[in-house]
Amino acid sequence: MIVDAHQHFWNLETGSYPWLTPELGVLHRTYAPADLLPRLEAVGVERTVLVQAADSLEETEAMLALAAEHDFVAGVVGWLPLMDLGDTLDRYGDRLNGVRHLIHDEPDPDWLVREPVLESLGRLAQAGLSFDVVSDLPRHLEHVETVAARHPELRLVIDHLSKPGIRAGEWEPWAANLARVARFPNVHAKVSGLVTEADHENWTVEDLRPYVEYALELFGPERLMCGSDWPVALLAADYETVWTVHSALLAGTDRDKVLGGTAIEFYRL
Repeated sequence: MIVDAHQHFWNLETGSYPWLTPELGVLHRTYAPADLLPRLEAVGVERTVLVQAADSLEETEAMLALAAEHDFVAGVVGWLPLMDLGDTLDRYGDRLNGVRHLIHDEPDPDWLVREPVLESLGRLAQAGLSFDVVSDLPRHLEHVETVAARHPELRLVIDHLSKPGIRAGEWEPWAANLARVARFPNVHAKVSGLVTEADHENWTVEDLRPYVEYALELFGPERLMCGSDWPVALLAADYETVWTVHSALLAGTDRDKVLGGTAIEFYRL
């Protein structure tokens, strides 16, 4: 089974997405299940993990409603107020597979390691939920070390391989930081969002290959999963192209795990 471990929906009429401005062109419109379903069928993706795109309970509610209506959505990674969980974990914990917060949009670059957040992450672990890390700054990966050490029972996944600087051909400090967090067995990573970190107009598969091969070396197929990051990926490639690229980059490894098995196990789909 092929599982898209990272995709989004958003409705500009009913939701609030401060980051989603008209300057983003093709992204500045509503994206719904009807837009994705024919693309899933064309590629052979059977299930997806729907991931939050706004830090609000309204977004979480909307995603859960979509998952209830569409069988192809096998899991939901929603948002909960990690600075003060209150009773929200009791209200949503049984319906979510994981939690995410747009930490890269926080004014405080050390938001993830604030004590209330660390305590809430411990509660997620106790509830059997995972946590997606939107790692954008080098220090975000350093914080993953802190979280992984404090909560070894918490399943963590680094979205988009921590957004390496593919466009500029950058390698460090990304590579060293990724190697450090890969030492923790509870840390996983997603091969996703890479085309948008490359040159949107002129990227090639070979531009992405060193980063994916390095991630395979560090995590192995049992801790890597593939996601489209659709519709964000449309800035650089359509849905079918993203999955063609994944297939090309994963030749010679345990594709069944990376294309589905790891996500099924990690998110407990």
